Amino acid sequence: MQTGKAEWIVNDKNTASSMASGQLSVFATPALVALMEQAACNALAGTLEEGVSTVGAFISVEHLSATPLGMRVWAEATLTAQEGRVYDFTIEAYDEAGLIGRATHKRVAVKSARFLEKAEAKKNA
Repeated sequence: MQTGKAEWIVNDKNTASSMASGQLSVFATPALVALMEQAACNALAGTLEEGVSTVGAFISVEHLSATPLGMRVWAEATLTAQEGRVYDFTIEAYDEAGLIGRATHKRVAVKSARFLEKAEAKKNA
């Protein structure tokens, strides 16, 4: 079973007030999502062909508990299924007091250069 972990400290850059997702200086939900995605990426580290990356395609998140400035937070992702280019994960996130969030997440493998070319082509559309 493939797993990955990501860990941060809650700071002024990842609070709800600094990320425009609220007015309070607690760990922001958008930051929680990014931490969870990083854990999923880490679960796939070293398994993809050269020139291939994954992109987030879906995430359903429950943010269960607030985390204050200065506290350590981490997410643990477990690969639950893979079908072709699609990877499914369950993810749990914690702070030093316990569970703060959980998610289901889907990532899709893409050829990096082709993906970026298609994104850039939108500028000329």
